[in-house]
Amino acid sequence: MLVTSAIKLFACAIALSSLASAVPVENRDDDSPTYLDPSAEVEDRVEDLLGRMTLEEKMYQLMQGDIQKMLGDDMQLNSTLLKPWGATFAANIDREPLARLINETQSWMINDNRLGIPTIMQSEGIHGWLDVNATMFPSAIGMACTFNPDLVREMADVVGTEANSIGVHNIFAPVLDLAREPRFGRIEEGYGEDTYLTGEMGKAYVEGVQGKARPGSPKTAKHRVAAMVKHFAGFGSSLGGLNLAPVVGGERDMRTIYLPSFKRTIMDGGALSIMNAYHAYDGVPSAIDRHVLTEILREEWGFEGFVESDSGAIANLCDLHFVCDSSFLDPQAAIKALTAGTDMEMGGRPMHYQNIVEQVEKGNLDLSIVNEAVRRTLRVKFLLGLFEVPYGIADYNSTIHTEEHVKIELQMEEEAIVLLENDGILPLNEKKLDSIAVIGPQAGVMQYGDYVPHGMFERGVTPLQGITELVGDEVDVRYAEGCKLWSLDESGFKTAVKAAKRSDVAVVMVGTWSRDQVELWQNVNATTGEHIDQNDLALVGAQLNLVKAVQATGTPTVVVYVTGKPIAEPWIKYNVNAIINAFYPGENGGTALANILFGKVNPSGKLSVSFPTYVGSLPAYYNFPKSGRPISPGMIHANGTLQFGQQYVLGTPEPLWYFGHGLSYTTFEYKSVKLSKTEITQDEKDDIIVTVTVKNSGDYDGKEVVQVYVDDVIASVVVPNKALKGFAKVDIAAGETATVDIPIRLEELEVWDINNKFTLEKGDFVFYVGGSYAEPSFNTTLTVV
Repeated sequence: MLVTSAIKLFACAIALSSLASAVPVENRDDDSPTYLDPSAEVEDRVEDLLGRMTLEEKMYQLMQGDIQKMLGDDMQLNSTLLKPWGATFAANIDREPLARLINETQSWMINDNRLGIPTIMQSEGIHGWLDVNATMFPSAIGMACTFNPDLVREMADVVGTEANSIGVHNIFAPVLDLAREPRFGRIEEGYGEDTYLTGEMGKAYVEGVQGKARPGSPKTAKHRVAAMVKHFAGFGSSLGGLNLAPVVGGERDMRTIYLPSFKRTIMDGGALSIMNAYHAYDGVPSAIDRHVLTEILREEWGFEGFVESDSGAIANLCDLHFVCDSSFLDPQAAIKALTAGTDMEMGGRPMHYQNIVEQVEKGNLDLSIVNEAVRRTLRVKFLLGLFEVPYGIADYNSTIHTEEHVKIELQMEEEAIVLLENDGILPLNEKKLDSIAVIGPQAGVMQYGDYVPHGMFERGVTPLQGITELVGDEVDVRYAEGCKLWSLDESGFKTAVKAAKRSDVAVVMVGTWSRDQVELWQNVNATTGEHIDQNDLALVGAQLNLVKAVQATGTPTVVVYVTGKPIAEPWIKYNVNAIINAFYPGENGGTALANILFGKVNPSGKLSVSFPTYVGSLPAYYNFPKSGRPISPGMIHANGTLQFGQQYVLGTPEPLWYFGHGLSYTTFEYKSVKLSKTEITQDEKDDIIVTVTVKNSGDYDGKEVVQVYVDDVIASVVVPNKALKGFAKVDIAAGETATVDIPIRLEELEVWDINNKFTLEKGDFVFYVGGSYAEPSFNTTLTVV
């Protein structure tokens, strides 16, 4: 193998932890191969390179490596363990050594292999690149509460910028799993319960993180980073809310509930890669679901990127789903997955794709299937410009956690917080308070949620710190933890009650908790996160009793939920003065919460998921099918009297708060709504424009989320009672009026009909417009003739 002097010099620079643009690889077969010609078309480069590859080289392109597993005790790369993988996981290592190791690994791929094919460096990025000092945003379920796709696009641009600067090309995000089963531990990772909102947020994330091609890339390169949309498809609504458990559903549910957000994100957002899921849907494991992975994704939608398994999902085929033999490295796992359309196997467990060469040679696996999988992987590499610019930049630290990035993060925090209840006690005024009690196990700690690096929980602004810094010396802040999150011990109540009695107002912070990516898998206690599922949605331990003890003092009480999922505590809703929900915040969560509490920022968040009244009243999602929620409630009164009902005998199927709910310190008055057309034919192509006029009739400037829900009045099959089809976030000054146009794509009104095809059916569609699902202000009708 020949290596140019320029590449040799670059390799020396890497050893000194310097990052630079790549020098084109010298060809091993001829002087001017098409695949190394930056001016050639992507498909021509793909075919040229594919034609030069051996079967073994193709096999490795369909497997993922992990830098962390290639290290000696001295954090030096052991190159004897490297293989020419198609992708390499590069995370969970401190930034400076990681930068060096990424480039040493990439240099080996380019300079020490026959064809010099760069590897795709991969990392996590659900709510921030996986680096302890990168900019860390709120959890995705909180981001969705902003109802602000433009802000999500900015956030994702931050993630892409920071990760790519060090040489990462592929981010495992966004997560589009719907939060329809809140017992499931991972719902914090997605954008809530609604298909439409999830699709809009996912699309914005993809557009932001992928960005444009890097300087030095050829004109045919499109992006700097590939988003990896996950988990495709139908994951998260598992039996019992249990991780890895099957999801029960049919073609109609897949087409109308689970796939629309993926199609919007992948095809309209332009995502380059996809991760499939662990579960089985309708009895078919995701990794071998050819109907979804090939017939729908590739043949119907036209997706041309690659699909990668989730970690261990191929091995799970044998020892979880039992569609192959787990007693040995059964090649059927690889054959089934590749044939279905899973192009690459992620590491984490024994790799079944190492059987590829043998199975092709034995005639058990068609070479054309392998070639197509490799073709998809190579295509993404060329679209990212990796053959010209495979490395990060020398001054990567200058792009990470910048002042501008932190500013975007704080705005995201502020817009993600939801005011659930308020009897007028909020906003607080530090000029009129002598003292404030800050109480609870969430007050003095950070809660980021899962998918953050080890040590992240030690950095950031806690709620206690944020409040203390805001009020300064003007207000006496009295802090009491009260209890631990994970304990029934009430011995700390005495101090908490004393603090509340001596204060003008008490803010009690309770909720759920998760762990970083190291502790979570060491089984340190947690109530949310991957593989952490619950059978109850009430507060754990002594937390509810702590709230009751503080409320009993007579001091006005504000409860703040810091949580990764809905909390089912009806007593709190009906017995405290105000409630705020903050889904797991980011690094400036305490600052944002203080700004909301004291009116420096007017809350504008809306719930991305409904809060059930009890775990027994699940499902709680708002867009239940017609006839799906008869209501004739009973109840147990405070004095012990039993009032019997039918649905339910002593309870209600209605949630405490529906999706889309969120209060403000001002009031918004909806003045009018108008459709661009009130009658259309079935072959209409243009969007319907909903024009809404809203007045801020209160005393505070504010942002209102104008929401449009649609009821397909009479359909050929059962459809949701209403479903979100459009929204817009509008900033309106006090006393001012704004008019907003909200486009509704007609495909959003189509039904998967009795003949199993999407159809815009004849009939009336009632558009409900307002600031929430539960309380629309206007309705108007579109008729399809």
